[in-house]
Amino acid sequence: MSANENGGNETGKTARGEAASGDLAAEIAALSFEEALAELEKIVKSLEEGRQRLEEALAAYERGTLLRKHCEAKLAEVESRIEVIIAADDGAPIGTRPFTGQESSPGGSRAS
Repeated sequence: MSANENGGNETGKTARGEAASGDLAAEIAALSFEEALAELEKIVKSLEEGRQRLEEALAAYERGTLLRKHCEAKLAEVESRIEVIIAADDGAPIGTRPFTGQESSPGGSRAS
């Protein structure tokens, strides 16, 4: 095989790999949080069992990485939409503010 043929073959593999990667990303983007998490849990269990061939394990790991990123993005999206209800001393709601993740527990302060 000439260098040109090999170079063309490698380029073809790269282009097919990029197209497959794009298809995979689009497929994962269409999943709900719950679907992606369930699939990620299956992948983790399968990898922990160690019964897959190396190439299959690598492909599963790569898919799992994309699923994890998808789940993290979905959680961040939801967190940005959550509001904390602000209550008066008597417990009556008086307004809301964005959730920051730094809130103290109701009726007391956080442990130091």
